[in-house]
Amino acid sequence: MYDITASRDGMPGRKTIMKKQILDQIQNRKLRVGVIGLGYVGLPLAIEFLKQGFCVTGFDVDREKVTQLNRGKSYIRHIHDKFRREWRSKKDRFQATDDFSRLGELGVILVCVPTPLDDHYNPDLSYVIDSTRQIARNLRRGQVVVLESTTYPETTEKEMLPILESSGLKVGSDFYLGYSPEREDPGNRQFHTGNIPKVVSAVTPEGCEILTAFYNTIVKAVPVSSPRVAEASKILENTYRAVNIALVNELKMIFHRMGIDIWEVIRAAETKPFGFSAFYPGPGLGGHCIPIDPFYLAWKAREYDYSTRFIELAGEINTFMPYYVVEQALRILSREGIGIKQARVLIAGMAYKPDIDDLRESPALKILELLMEEGGKIDYLDPYIPSLPKTRKYDFCLDSRKLEEIDDREYDLILILTDHRRVDYHLLITKGRIIIDTRNILNRLGIRGENIYQA
Repeated sequence: MYDITASRDGMPGRKTIMKKQILDQIQNRKLRVGVIGLGYVGLPLAIEFLKQGFCVTGFDVDREKVTQLNRGKSYIRHIHDKFRREWRSKKDRFQATDDFSRLGELGVILVCVPTPLDDHYNPDLSYVIDSTRQIARNLRRGQVVVLESTTYPETTEKEMLPILESSGLKVGSDFYLGYSPEREDPGNRQFHTGNIPKVVSAVTPEGCEILTAFYNTIVKAVPVSSPRVAEASKILENTYRAVNIALVNELKMIFHRMGIDIWEVIRAAETKPFGFSAFYPGPGLGGHCIPIDPFYLAWKAREYDYSTRFIELAGEINTFMPYYVVEQALRILSREGIGIKQARVLIAGMAYKPDIDDLRESPALKILELLMEEGGKIDYLDPYIPSLPKTRKYDFCLDSRKLEEIDDREYDLILILTDHRRVDYHLLITKGRIIIDTRNILNRLGIRGENIYQA
C-alpha cells in the first residue's frame, strides 16, 4: 500500500496531494455530492448542500420518487415547499436517479438508507450492505464515502470497509471512509438539518479532516476520534430518550391505577430548575430512531457477552404501550356496555408525531392492527396522511375520513393518538360517544367531559 505523506525528494506524496485536491474542491464547491436514499434524512441533507453551492445527485431505488424529485416535487409533505423553492432556483445542480453506475461520477457519497429491525428485533443492515456493494463496484481513487444511517458501533469499519477495499483500493491511500450520524427530527420548527451540529469521524485522521471541512459548509461539524465513537454517540442520544420515555410510560400505568394524573405530575416536577428534564408518555414510540436504536446496541452487546438489561427493559415497556392502549379502550367500551365487535372506532392521528406525514414505526399502526384483530370496525382521520400506504409490516387499504363529513356521535369511540394542530378537537369530540386521549391534548386545550378518558 502506498501510504506516505511525502516522497523521498521532499515533494508532497500522493496522500497529501489527494487530500489537498479534495479540500480545494470543497472550498471551491467543485466536489460533486451524491446522496443514496432520498427519504427523511437524505433529501433534507441534499437540500442543504444545494443551498451552499454544491452539485448534488440523489440515488434511490424507488423510480416513482426519482421521477417526482426531477419534477421538483417532494413526497415528504413537511419539506415539499422548501425543496421546490431550492429546485426551482438550482435545478441545474440537482438530479435524482436510480442508475447506481453513476456513483463513480461523484466526489463524496453519503449513505442515508434505512436500518430497520427484523421480526426478531435483530439489526437489518441489508440496505447499508447493498449500497456499499454498489459503491464498491464504482469506487475510484479520491472518493469520500460517509455512512449517515443509524447503526451499532463498528459497522463502518467491520461491515463497510472490507466491502469497499474488495475493489482493490485502500482506505487512506485511495479513498476515505467515515461516519456522521443523522440528527434529523421531522417537523421540528426550531431545529433542522441546517442548524443541528454534525458529529463527524473517519477511519483515518486525514479523512476526518476532510469530513470536518465538508460538513462545516452546511453546519457546525464536531469531529471525534473514530467511527465507533460517532456510532456510539448516536446510540446514546436515542437510548437516552427511549429509556426516559419508558420511565414515564411505566409511571403513567402505575399512577393511573393510583388515580394520579401523570401529566400534572410532570408539570409539577419540571418546575425544578435543575436535575430534571421532562419526557412525556404516549401510546408507544415511533420514528426510525428511538424505537430501534437501543435494540441495535443490545444486539451488538451480546457479541461482547454483555446483557443490556436496563435498555432491553425500556424497549419492552415502550413496545407494550400499544397493547396497553387497546386494553384500556376495550375495558372502557365494555364498561359502557359496548362490545368491540359492535363498536365503530375512529383513530385520530396515524403519524408518529404531530404535524408530519411520517408513519415509520408509528404505534398507531400496531393499535389499528390490534383493534382490527378484535373484530372492530376501525376508521382513521389524519389530515397529513390521506391514505395508508403499504409498509413492510402492514397493508390496511384505508383512506382518511374528513372531519367535516363525520356525523355527530357517529363513532362509539374516538382514540386520539397524534396531536396534530390541524385537527379541530372541539369539533372532533362531538363525533364520538367516548373519547380516549393518549396525548393529553384535550386537557391542554381546556376540553373536559365525563366521556373523556386518558390512556
